[in-house]
Amino acid sequence: MGFQGVYFNSIDAKGRASIPARFREQLKELFEDETLVVTQDRCGIVAYPVSEWGLFLEKFAQLPNDQFREDLYFTTVTPATECAFDKQGRIQLPQSLREYCQLDTDGVRDVVIVGGAKKIQIWNKSRYLEMLAEAEQRLADDRQKRFDLGL
Repeated sequence: MGFQGVYFNSIDAKGRASIPARFREQLKELFEDETLVVTQDRCGIVAYPVSEWGLFLEKFAQLPNDQFREDLYFTTVTPATECAFDKQGRIQLPQSLREYCQLDTDGVRDVVIVGGAKKIQIWNKSRYLEMLAEAEQRLADDRQKRFDLGL
């Protein structure tokens, strides 16, 4: 099944985020990893098990040398950093990613950690709540698709 769930948390003054114990357990059990690779995605941080990141890099290497590849390299590959857990289950989020994703804006360090199957997303809490409200509105505008799925 992979990572699933939404957890409200905060990053500490040193830029460390505590990853939920359930996600750390799944990382070991499902992916046989104990390290995450973090990068940016849509103004949030996304963390991949090292094995999944490796699969992505293999696919990335096969892309034609065009603007899409250059853009993906610039926005996703170059900011990627491998992060190991400390004894408290925290990872150090690079300052460049914290700033880009506004995870430490004006001293507010509230974040939301979201499971996304084979990845973990870390969002600024305000941005996450905005995106959630937008998604809920789109779903309310198109109730039939949810109904068709049995929801």
